[in-house]
Amino acid sequence: MGYRGRDARPRLALWTAVVLGNVVLLVATVGVAVLATMLSLVTLAGAAFAGWHLTRRGSVSRGAGMSVPVAMTARRRA
Repeated sequence: MGYRGRDARPRLALWTAVVLGNVVLLVATVGVAVLATMLSLVTLAGAAFAGWHLTRRGSVSRGAGMSVPVAMTARRRA
């Protein structure tokens, strides 16, 4: 008569919750560090590409309209 229904659900121990919290914080910290590293690498690569492109753009545009002088007599002989 004094029997109460026993709750058979699994219980999460306090130490398990602490360990899970530490794991979540560690993953979040590492994730932020990896994200910051990847962002800085992409930024540096983009800046390097833009600098290379700007330095190459001037030389390519100057040389694009120029033709190589070839003597007409050399063409006729060949």
